[in-house]
Amino acid sequence: MGNAYALPNLLPTIKYLCAKHSTMTLDMKKYGLALHTTSPQLGIALSNFAGDTSTEVWDLGRDLSTHLHQYLVEFLGAKNWSNLGFIAVAKGPGGFTGTRIGVVTARIIAQQLDLPLFPISTLAAIAWSEKKQERAMAVQMEARRGQLFGAIYRVASDGVGLQEHLPDITMKPPTWEQTLANLEMPYQLIHAPVNLGATVSSILELAYLDWQQGKRPHWSSALPFYGQHPTVI
Repeated sequence: MGNAYALPNLLPTIKYLCAKHSTMTLDMKKYGLALHTTSPQLGIALSNFAGDTSTEVWDLGRDLSTHLHQYLVEFLGAKNWSNLGFIAVAKGPGGFTGTRIGVVTARIIAQQLDLPLFPISTLAAIAWSEKKQERAMAVQMEARRGQLFGAIYRVASDGVGLQEHLPDITMKPPTWEQTLANLEMPYQLIHAPVNLGATVSSILELAYLDWQQGKRPHWSSALPFYGQHPTVI
């Protein structure tokens, strides 16, 4: 786990901040908080889904691991951790180190504050940002060793959320091309950009749709998707 070098500097700070605010009286108005760290960009979104929404994106590159907690605290501003009602995080696919840091950080916040944690696919967030009711969305992303990450989604018939036609998977380009050729429905092919921080708003929106359906996933069920198994936190 050589890529875990950045975690000791980040996680104690998050634990301290959560513990500091966890005993405060909870406010009536709650917010959802989303983190996106799977690309060189850091994306953070916060909303109460009643008109108060904030989204910020920073190009941090390799500095993401050392500056995540600073930007997160500054982003929350006057709001306390006790204002949060749920957490959402991009679970991957994406860069190994960034994905792991984001998921681990979200798990710690959710555990410390006893909040549900929604792990959302990076590819699903891209699909949601490009959604079209009449077509499926085939999302592909470059992976290592000449492979691709791919997934196929459709907007749910009621327009609320996405339905998986093909869950996130790693495959060779010819296999992906054959999968698309065999697809018996209209679709749009979406190439994932290198920088994904702006899709943090889709991470938050998809999590909120699950929240509205009564889902309350436990923080321990949130695992990163690297395109390989087994997954280790």
